[in-house]
Amino acid sequence: MKPQTDTRARILNAAEKLFYAEGIGRVSVDAVAAAAGVTKRTLYYHFTSKDELIAAYLEARDQPNLARMTAWFVAAEGGVPAKVQAIFDELAKVARHPKWKGCGFLRTTAELAALPGHPAVKVGARHKAGFETWLAEQLDVAGLTPAKLLARQIILLLDGAFSASLTHRDPAYFIAAGQAAATLVACYAPKMK
Repeated sequence: MKPQTDTRARILNAAEKLFYAEGIGRVSVDAVAAAAGVTKRTLYYHFTSKDELIAAYLEARDQPNLARMTAWFVAAEGGVPAKVQAIFDELAKVARHPKWKGCGFLRTTAELAALPGHPAVKVGARHKAGFETWLAEQLDVAGLTPAKLLARQIILLLDGAFSASLTHRDPAYFIAAGQAAATLVACYAPKMK
């Protein structure tokens, strides 16, 4: 790894830990620089603004989060209802961790609600749309129609579970939402002849 790339990665790693733990509004650029072991000037060499750093933080979480949910779906035994429910069940396990703070994409978007054009809000929207598109493709392959509508309904359950679980500090909301999602998927399943 080149030193410049290594420095950028250290800054992003520090930003991810701080932004996720404390929220983007509570974390200063100075705090990120200190946690990364760089000067503020070095941080600004790699990121022209805090806004760019926030967007890069979410961008770095995008593919790993999608890969994780994909792996849960693929690894689950049973039909599509069980595979969809597995995503919720696995998120319930993640939400039991004492350092869990919810969905970083939703939390960041909420903090930036007054700035809909913010680059991080756009990254968050792309992430959510990317997962919805992936899910619709899986449902379509399984013969469930209308797959796009069904994927959107499941996303609503998923984001609602993120919100309720964080608000109440209770992962059981993921379990309940997963059961609802599995029931919904089963209603759309092609009937066997």
